[in-house]
Amino acid sequence: MDSRSTPARLTETATVKLSRPFLLLITAVYILAGLFFRDPWKTDDVVGLATMLSALADPSGGALLAPQIGVLAHAQDGPLVTWVGALAIWLFAPLFEVFIPAPDSVIIASRLPNLLWFGVMVTSVWYGSYLLGRRPEPQPLKLPFGGEPSVKDYGRMIADAALLLILATVGIVWRMHETSEVPAIIAFQALAFYAVARSIDRPLSGAITLGIALGAAFLTRGWIGALPIMLAALFAFHPRGALWPRRHWLLLSAAIAAAIGLAWWLAVKAQAPYWTQAWWLWNSQSFGLPKAAVVFSLLRDLPWFLWPTWPFALLALWNWRSWVTAPHIWVPLMFLAWPLITMLFLADVFEPEYALMAVPAAILAAFSFPTLRRGVINTIDWFAIMCFSLTAATVWLGWFALQTGWPAQIHHNITRLIHGYDIHISWPAVSIALIGTLAWAALVHWRIYNRPAALLRGTMLSAGGLITTWLLLVTLWMPVLDYARSYRGVSAELALELEKHGQGKECVRALGLGIGQRASLLVFNNIHFSYDSQCRLVLQQTTQRALKEGRVGFSDSAEVLWQGGRAADRDEIFRLLRIKR
Repeated sequence: MDSRSTPARLTETATVKLSRPFLLLITAVYILAGLFFRDPWKTDDVVGLATMLSALADPSGGALLAPQIGVLAHAQDGPLVTWVGALAIWLFAPLFEVFIPAPDSVIIASRLPNLLWFGVMVTSVWYGSYLLGRRPEPQPLKLPFGGEPSVKDYGRMIADAALLLILATVGIVWRMHETSEVPAIIAFQALAFYAVARSIDRPLSGAITLGIALGAAFLTRGWIGALPIMLAALFAFHPRGALWPRRHWLLLSAAIAAAIGLAWWLAVKAQAPYWTQAWWLWNSQSFGLPKAAVVFSLLRDLPWFLWPTWPFALLALWNWRSWVTAPHIWVPLMFLAWPLITMLFLADVFEPEYALMAVPAAILAAFSFPTLRRGVINTIDWFAIMCFSLTAATVWLGWFALQTGWPAQIHHNITRLIHGYDIHISWPAVSIALIGTLAWAALVHWRIYNRPAALLRGTMLSAGGLITTWLLLVTLWMPVLDYARSYRGVSAELALELEKHGQGKECVRALGLGIGQRASLLVFNNIHFSYDSQCRLVLQQTTQRALKEGRVGFSDSAEVLWQGGRAADRDEIFRLLRIKR
């Protein structure tokens, strides 16, 4: 018998089963809200869609193996998201065209894979946490006269908590809705976590699943995304842990992952050697010695990105410190630690890299709840109620000020950021926002007046509050966000000018054009650019300040055919030039 004392103190009433329809409802609202019926935004969102369209447009199939944006080699990540997205567009866009215009049908079809990535993530998080929660190490203290939860009920409570906490994580809510590699890499990390947890009792299926997850992670984000997941899976097999007797199964996982990665790498190297050189250069140069700027950005940004899970993850590590090598702590700790360690050796880090910390932080946080005192649990409840009631009220206040002009200062602060926006009301969107607000009010009423004994009431409030806030943003503010972040209008203007000035007869090259802008022009109006230096038409991206200071190219050697930009961005500007011979 293990002599260590468990920090978990729990009664059977605290692990009352949460409503399955409630969990299904909030997960559905989470992923569906903001996924469809909006424009792709720069940069990652629209770049992902552009690689899918380029793959479908390439008759040779080369852009499927080596992702491109038109003729620009997008040699950074991997092809898996492009493959799945292109397949979804090919299968479903013709069906959607029966009901909506062709460009919008393509956009909607391209986001269907997000449902797959989200499903893999939540399923893996729930079942992986459930497997660890059922083990003997995390079980709560047995009470003198009974009344402690059963092993099954305790495992289910931990799994429900992990699911609710990943839904409550602030930093990934937008990222899970974009057409990029981020939702997929989160999903495959969660799948790798599940596979490691499964390997304890079913090593064969766990090893096969782990190999598939690692290979898929490599095809999704290259070494930047796959390396921390591979290291986490390797170091999860600790000599003092329950996984150690299963370590020889890692050879099978490694063989499967290597076969998946090499099958793509050898094929693309034979067909596009230049692309593979650029890919390898980008991946290798992304790593380096730790920099103070990277450490500072981690300290500054990670706390809000991982809110509200990181404080509870730290509490779990402290309260379970005597059990740190037990699988329920060690496995998620490895999946948390190695992304953090890897980020220290990256040249630049931001949300796509932070995203690999969301799943393990939520799982660790779930194991902190059985160790918390009643007063702390009640504090979490009230903090969630106050915080998300305030955020919901703020979203409504901003929308009311935009529509009515009162309060005047708030109206002024908003409208100066969306100069030229035509203010209007979408009553269907307002109706959905009202329903979401009433649902939040009902959840708060349930907590205040029913005083439920369920330990997970705080996580329910946190997840419900974040989902409510997100729902309000993507209903009330979606037209404004589209206006501020979409290039649809600029692309349409440029397409007309190119048609007028000989796009069908002349090639066009780009000067200073950002990757997000290039992708947007391809997505909205199928505008392609050439690398031929003989092209007389040039699309130049610059700024108003650079124009005033005379710091832009072709100032004296080109005729300006068109000049434009997004009204919401008063500095960025595009110029269509014809070079004089």
